[in-house]
Amino acid sequence: MASPALVAVIGSGPAGIYAAEALVKQTDGDVRVDVFDRLPTPYGLVRYGVAPDHKSIKSIAKYLQRVLENPAVRFFGCVELGRDVSRTELLDCYDAVIYSTGAMVDRQLRIPGEELPGSIAATDFVNWYCGHPDAADHSFDLSVEEVAVIGVGNVAVDVVRILAKTAGELRETDVPEQVIEALSASRVKRVHMIGRRGPAQAKFTTKEARELGELPNASIHVSPEDMDLDPASAELAGSDRKVGGNIKALSAWTGEPAAGRPRHIDVRFWRAPAEIIGSDRVEGLKLERTRLDETGRVIGTGEFETLPVGLVMRSVGYQSVPLDGVPFDERSYTVPNEGGRITGPDGDPVPREYVAGWIKRGPSGVVGTNKSDAAETVRNLLEDLEGAETNPKRTIEELLESRGLPVVTYEDWLRLDAAEIALAESLDRGERVKLARWEAMTSACRGRE
Repeated sequence: MASPALVAVIGSGPAGIYAAEALVKQTDGDVRVDVFDRLPTPYGLVRYGVAPDHKSIKSIAKYLQRVLENPAVRFFGCVELGRDVSRTELLDCYDAVIYSTGAMVDRQLRIPGEELPGSIAATDFVNWYCGHPDAADHSFDLSVEEVAVIGVGNVAVDVVRILAKTAGELRETDVPEQVIEALSASRVKRVHMIGRRGPAQAKFTTKEARELGELPNASIHVSPEDMDLDPASAELAGSDRKVGGNIKALSAWTGEPAAGRPRHIDVRFWRAPAEIIGSDRVEGLKLERTRLDETGRVIGTGEFETLPVGLVMRSVGYQSVPLDGVPFDERSYTVPNEGGRITGPDGDPVPREYVAGWIKRGPSGVVGTNKSDAAETVRNLLEDLEGAETNPKRTIEELLESRGLPVVTYEDWLRLDAAEIALAESLDRGERVKLARWEAMTSACRGRE
């Protein structure tokens, strides 16, 4: 490998930044890494996916920050693959490219009524309260009294918790001021969290479950009937620490819910959404009771009930989207690869192109999982470059300058970072308050009020 190698990383979330870190470490700094993002802000899901009241997890950004401050690493914000630069152009400028664009869209329920106003992706709600610029002007009808959240993963639990909290409980977090104002006017009284399977199959962590039970302004209840475990589930609860912890936390909620609290959470297992009911907007959610058959597959029982909800949020998983010109598996919603090496239709590696993170393996694991995942990709990338001729045809600076693109540098991001910290101080609202609208963010990057 000629020195130094030039590598582009597309996506500045944890997977992308961990890839940049691995490139620097595995070459002792004998590499130059450019990290691109379509947003003016780095950190991806750490900034826009981790719940605002999970401050310890969000502190991972401080670790990622040190990577971006390495002299061998540069940040290029407001540069989008496919819109501003093409795949071919990137390959002309770099010795190798790593795609780490994550999983950006939600999976659908595919049931009647899903298109009605008031039926939304939980990801849209998460983006809104996390201050994502694409969702800054979204609005949600929080004048309804009952809401259904479909899904029993950590994202679903986050959404339920935010809905059940008062605006006052969120004032010390970094949610945008307009979100605090909207939540202050919320009339939501009851939130239903719905799972197709039983409590032993719930995907949330025990820590997330316990947090629901500790909310001071919301009671919580799960039906004792829903907690009946079949033999296989009981065995799993005894052998799997996470499942056992979840069962213990859930069992504590089968008694009489605490009285006198303004909001209530119903956790409902063994229910599958069958239809979203309404004429002009959501007026109810029809559920079918489910059970496991002898093979462990979920099947319907023919028993139905309808919840009088005015808002339905689906949280049944993320999926990646294809990148222009890059191979993509429409079944797994990932880029086909072997150890991070992208493979073509014939199964052979595609030269100089790699993947890391969710677009590589699917939406699984925790934030830290991306570190070992990225390290594997980088090891294979460097092995491929060893002894290879490196001769980019042009520089990325020439390309971007020729198009007059308003690129956001890391120094520009630091101005936005300082503006959010200053805003929090002026509002007496904790460590930071996010700027969420594109114009406000880019103005702050340029040092303008």
